[in-house]
Amino acid sequence: MPNDDSASARLSQLSAQLKPADWSDISDHIETIETIARTPNLKSTGYIRQKSRGKLWVRERIDQLLDKDTFREIGSLTGTATWGENGNIVGFIPSNNVQGEGKVEGRKVLVTADDYSVRAGHADGALLEKTIYVEKLALQEGIPIIKLVDGSSGGGSVTTTKTSGYTHLPSLGPFFSPVVKQLDAGIPNIAALLGPVVGLGASRAAISHFSVISADIGYLFAAGPKIAEAATFEEDLSFSDLGGAALHCSNGTIDNLAKNEQDCFAQIRQFLSYLPSCGDRELPPFVPCSDPADRKSPDLNSLIPRRAARSFDIYTAIHAIVDSGSFFEIGHHWGRTTIVGLARLGGYPVGVLASDGTFNGGALDSLSCQKISKHLKLCDVYNLPLVQLLDCPGFAVGTAAEKAATMRWGVDMARAYYSTTMPIFSVIVRRCYGVAGGIMADARDVRSRCAWPSAEWGSLPLQGGVEVAHKAEIQRGDTTLEKLTKEYEALGNPVRTATRWGMEEMIKAEDSRERVTRWTRECYEGVLKVRVQERMVGRVKCSFR
Repeated sequence: MPNDDSASARLSQLSAQLKPADWSDISDHIETIETIARTPNLKSTGYIRQKSRGKLWVRERIDQLLDKDTFREIGSLTGTATWGENGNIVGFIPSNNVQGEGKVEGRKVLVTADDYSVRAGHADGALLEKTIYVEKLALQEGIPIIKLVDGSSGGGSVTTTKTSGYTHLPSLGPFFSPVVKQLDAGIPNIAALLGPVVGLGASRAAISHFSVISADIGYLFAAGPKIAEAATFEEDLSFSDLGGAALHCSNGTIDNLAKNEQDCFAQIRQFLSYLPSCGDRELPPFVPCSDPADRKSPDLNSLIPRRAARSFDIYTAIHAIVDSGSFFEIGHHWGRTTIVGLARLGGYPVGVLASDGTFNGGALDSLSCQKISKHLKLCDVYNLPLVQLLDCPGFAVGTAAEKAATMRWGVDMARAYYSTTMPIFSVIVRRCYGVAGGIMADARDVRSRCAWPSAEWGSLPLQGGVEVAHKAEIQRGDTTLEKLTKEYEALGNPVRTATRWGMEEMIKAEDSRERVTRWTRECYEGVLKVRVQERMVGRVKCSFR
């Protein structure tokens, strides 16, 4: 007769072979993994490093970005599990990418967020594949995607070679293909840089419709300081030296600068509020507005100085014309002779473009031309009508302008004006000269535009032009530069042009809001509805490239 110990051992062995009918053992595995993934490991080196640098943990970021209790994770079990002899999980390292769907201000969005606390954001077995999946999902469902980027975001590391036992030939086609299609379809693709963003992570941020970087923790570079040192012999480079927030917000790689992570999330929410979820299918969302559409702004009548040499603040005009508090600027720190952004007129979202004469006299340089081109394409893919406040003296001139290939980028700007098809309304507030002015004010047939009494235009400004045209007469003493200038100034009265049908309408500056708000409402009630229908059947195709 067997002893009790032997019977107990046999019973235990038999019990281990029996499987519960309710699959509770597998359910326990799921619960174990999800609990580990959703609970920060306060003792891990990566988590300690993350918090010591003043950074939020990945799931804290998602909670702050999305509406409360709306996040539903996709791929929650992805990671590296360690299994015991009895088939139970004895350890788990989550994937360093958390993704899923949630809501922002009640709107469904997809989120993909890097976890820098796991392998410093370098690729694990599923990071790139998970990212590609959610990009494809955004394209299929026509849902905005928000990327919280922190690390390499799918790029490999040197240790990947040791783990796999071979070097791999880079292949990124599966990643960029759905992203490019999203951009052209007007499906919001938004990136926040929340740490050192390297390699593929950097390209993911730069290719988006809108990007914002946290000034206190965000950096962007193709490769880090050590690799840069080996390639260029630049020693002791800091993250800021190589790719700090100020650098990339001033060269146009990143659109907006934010004070911190919370400001990044606030800017993302605001940017998204002006946009449809898919420009191929719908119009931007209307928001009820209490600001009267016919509100006058008498102060605008004296905004433009009578002396040509004096500048003025074009922001005053922007804020006076659009719905109160609705202007959201994009790219403030680069291409400074031009201001672009989003706003509302009578509750309807619009794109805004304005010349800023306080920088380089408002002349369009290479960066301004690039900034304008990008904004035109942004408005086009989102069905946003564009309101322009023009004070353009022409393209920048001189050796610096020529070295920067201003004309090349100016032609690219012209291509953007004439290849996009969203409605444009131009208010010429002051100058409109030369090829640049012609491109900006004459890019639509039929034209929608008006001019303030302060407007002036021509092939080139009077200053310098009169002296060149009448050089021989002045030298002979037949006339004087002062006399000729007065004659041309009289001929430059914009009303003379309007009487010959050279300008469709002249208005008082104070009436600008009523005029452009009425035009915007008519666009939404008419041509934009038709435009969306034509996009749905493929007659109108937009490109963000």
